[in-house]
Amino acid sequence: MADWLTFIIFALLFYFMMRHGCGAHIVHGRHDKKEDKKHTDPVCGKQVDIKKGYGKMHKGILHRFCSRNCLDQFEIEPDKYKKNQHSDGGDK
Repeated sequence: MADWLTFIIFALLFYFMMRHGCGAHIVHGRHDKKEDKKHTDPVCGKQVDIKKGYGKMHKGILHRFCSRNCLDQFEIEPDKYKKNQHSDGGDK
């Protein structure tokens, strides 16, 4: 009987922690919604959705591009366009 009572107590504790505590973002998906953020194309300055366009890692920074043409221009001279980006790859 004591084993079942212990199991029920831990199950309820787990449920409340996942529902309202530290695990709530896993269940409800409310943890740092990066999909709402946009990047600025360093070549042309257009807003690029994080799930669309082309991506290129350069010196540990992710850069997003609206088209293959902008990506090609960046690959030729990446340091020319570096001033438009933060270190996290987001907008300035």
